[in-house]
Amino acid sequence: MIRLDNISKQNGQRLVFIEASAALQKGEKIGLVGPNGAGKTTLFRIITREEEPDEGQVLVERGVTIGFFSQDVGEMAGRSAVSEVMDGAGDVSTVAAELSELETAMADPDKMDQLDEILERFGEVQARFEELGGYALDARAREVLHGLGFSQEMMDGDVSRLSGGWKMRVALGRILLMRPDVMLLDEPSNHLDLESLIWLEQFLASYDGALLMTSHDRAFMNRVINRVIEIDGGNLTVFSGDYEFYEQQRALNEKHQQAQFERQQAMLAKEINFIERFKARASHAAQVQSRVKKLDKIERVEPPKRRQTMVFEFATPPRSGEDVANLKGVHKRYGNRVIYEGLDLMVRRRERCCVLGVNGAGKSTLLKLVTGSTTPDEGTVTLGASVKMGYFAQHAMDLLDGERTVFETLVDTFPQAGQGALRSLAGGFGFSGDEVEKRCRVLSGGEKARLVMALMLYDPPNFLVLDEPTNHLDIGTKEMLISVLAQYEGTMLFVSHDRHFLAALSNRVLELTPEGVHYYGGGYTEYVARTGQEAPGLHV
Repeated sequence: MIRLDNISKQNGQRLVFIEASAALQKGEKIGLVGPNGAGKTTLFRIITREEEPDEGQVLVERGVTIGFFSQDVGEMAGRSAVSEVMDGAGDVSTVAAELSELETAMADPDKMDQLDEILERFGEVQARFEELGGYALDARAREVLHGLGFSQEMMDGDVSRLSGGWKMRVALGRILLMRPDVMLLDEPSNHLDLESLIWLEQFLASYDGALLMTSHDRAFMNRVINRVIEIDGGNLTVFSGDYEFYEQQRALNEKHQQAQFERQQAMLAKEINFIERFKARASHAAQVQSRVKKLDKIERVEPPKRRQTMVFEFATPPRSGEDVANLKGVHKRYGNRVIYEGLDLMVRRRERCCVLGVNGAGKSTLLKLVTGSTTPDEGTVTLGASVKMGYFAQHAMDLLDGERTVFETLVDTFPQAGQGALRSLAGGFGFSGDEVEKRCRVLSGGEKARLVMALMLYDPPNFLVLDEPTNHLDIGTKEMLISVLAQYEGTMLFVSHDRHFLAALSNRVLELTPEGVHYYGGGYTEYVARTGQEAPGLHV
């Protein structure tokens, strides 16, 4: 359906693609992976003709429709979310617009002399609208928006009143309703909660077109894709299988390449040693010449590219008392909406509690109550003896001073620490070399999240409260964070929509329901096995 034929592309001094080729066939669901800045978004833009390759060509079969979802959703205002989504439904939305115009024209007294023509055209357009399934369009749009977490009120309200994250969902819904022959999805899992993410997985599983997507959610990738295209160093490499298989295969390929490299280096060293020893002896001149020519012809094996791995060693947090947080008889409401009525909850030392609940169940509110960011209407929230708390919330990233650099921010926070220790800290969280001199205002969402996490973990608290800590983080950074938190010796209370993160770190699940809190020991994996659901109300 789409073929990339020997494409080359250069942005400034940087070579993005070097004679790279790949293809996307009907029914294939491909995950596009590679380091940050490797060229994933550029590849999407080349396929959609927003950019042209410097060399090579992009071949798209005649008549193939392409839907592209990107993080840049553009302006939305003046219409409902349903109308915005229906606007992306392809031909049917154009036909619907003409049908609406004809209906207005039929009621216009100034056009009574054209009524016969208008009625005839109305009949033709109405037939076409019916043929395209137009009368079911509103219901289908609402089904998509419901799957993406919208209430009826949000569907019918002015889209301009929605936050950026919800507008992203509207833009995604537009592509899903369109059901083009090819979907290009750039980070569709961003801004989705667990329930919406699982719904999207099921939607894409039933989609019979071709799919090319990027995502920082490995569980989502594993459920959806059946091939991987890796962008690295200007090349496109294709792997069959899901993301898990790709990781294993890449590690195996690197191991083989390293072994080949080492064997060749040993052979080259032996040959060079021979040449150096005998180059001055006339009796060995022919042999030396022969070996020099042989070395010139040998195709050199490159060592595998070393991927940057972030390492951070935790200092041991001070010990807290056994009871870390205690909520008794807590009532909380916002306006007429009751969040909690008589909530009792105890978090104990060394527990790693993940909080699950449907939209509006009060997950973030629970964290805010525990951290003192909000107060209960009734009841008490108390922290135990010697509890030192660290709170990661999305708004924490907005509190960074945009004019300070990464390194200055670390120095400001830890003035007593040595420069070497702070550079090591920065490196552990992915800021190596000149990256520590970046000003905070130019950092991406993922970079800001890493910096805030570094500030919180350098002098570790014994109680971590984390609200969606993996938002904006790529897969490699998430793996680093999981390995960091796996060795953490304190207590954790956290909300996340990343199932890999939930499974790797939790040893207790708190499920918020209208009846109260349901407790599950053993963590998220055991919760799924015991309840048969990956999120409250959704069965596996």
